[in-house]
Amino acid sequence: MALEPGRTVEELRELRELTGDENGAQRVAWTDTWARAREWLQAKVAPTGARHEVDEAGNQWFTLEGDSERALLIGGHMDSVPNGGWLDGCLNVLAGVEVLRRIAEDGRPPLTVRLVDWADEEGARFGRSLFGSSAAAGSMTDQDELRERRDADGVSLPDAIAAHGVDLDGALAARSRLENAAAYLELHIEQGPVLESLDRPLGVVLGTFGVERHLITWRGQAAHAGSTPMDKRRDALAGAAKLALEIRPIAAQVGDGAVCTSGGVVTKPGIVTSVVETAEQLLDQRHLDAAKLAELLRLAQEASERFAREEDVEVEWERIWSIEPIPFDAGLIELADAAITEVSGTSDRLPSGPLHDAAEVARAGVPTVMLFVQSLRGLSHTKLEDTKPEHIELSVQALDRLAAKAIERLA
Repeated sequence: MALEPGRTVEELRELRELTGDENGAQRVAWTDTWARAREWLQAKVAPTGARHEVDEAGNQWFTLEGDSERALLIGGHMDSVPNGGWLDGCLNVLAGVEVLRRIAEDGRPPLTVRLVDWADEEGARFGRSLFGSSAAAGSMTDQDELRERRDADGVSLPDAIAAHGVDLDGALAARSRLENAAAYLELHIEQGPVLESLDRPLGVVLGTFGVERHLITWRGQAAHAGSTPMDKRRDALAGAAKLALEIRPIAAQVGDGAVCTSGGVVTKPGIVTSVVETAEQLLDQRHLDAAKLAELLRLAQEASERFAREEDVEVEWERIWSIEPIPFDAGLIELADAAITEVSGTSDRLPSGPLHDAAEVARAGVPTVMLFVQSLRGLSHTKLEDTKPEHIELSVQALDRLAAKAIERLA
């Protein structure tokens, strides 16, 4: 059976009509709309003869048995953020469906081939991303904290997932699904502007950024806005403001794709007639290299201490989350480069700033690689998210070439 990349575009549009509205995609995990999308997906895959299962963490698997129990995995996620785009996550899965069709029609493969739709990649409802893939990877260690999570309506996470057949305490049993995994492939929209700026349709992902995320608390002294001279103030916001600007040259100094974001500052007392006594600042720092990520953090901390002295305020740092950089498999990166070059004439390599299910699979020790396809204007998590149809078709072709190369190498 010849690959039909145009069919993937048609099915993406069909899914958009089924599970979206005028505000965008509405496939939030653990909702009826998400479940409807998964039923639709099951019907699309059924003609291939692949065996359908849902594991203990709610991940949806489609398995084509091969001559070997060793398995090539192709994955993505059907869930979206509220008012999301028409491609984020579901492109990965539907491109995998088209590859699965081609492999099934070619006869029994030398390796088992498995397509996986990971449960709740986005974490949109309960604020816990990568739920299904972290369970399968064995890295879900926060069950006690997850038991306390509630959505905006007060529904607990355990109750919400139980309505879809998942028991939180049993979710880690999904780890067995990766036991025979020989490699994992994932296609995703870039969600950023790099490929478009390079005028490239496709790229190979080197890995996912490590992340350092901190709450920085600045403490000064509240004072009357009218009666306190400028040189007598202990303004907590001044320290936060200086750091928010300083992270730009810090990122430039460290280089190689370093990014730093001051994503929010909350001040107290928060009234127009008072100097700010307390400023709570959120800082996110990311890099693909662990040593350079540590350098980003060191430079920011040193800068904060300098600004605290300048403004006569106090500063404290509290780590609220971190994850190490996840490099992808060098051999699979070479295969991905070759696959992209064959379909588009050239290939580029770039890191991923956002996290993906692929990172969890790689953390579990499975050789992993990702492909990126260009995102128009670099937009994602919005109904404005888009990719040219011809680029979507190229991405399906590249994923298929990569799967064929991986099977040949691993068989």
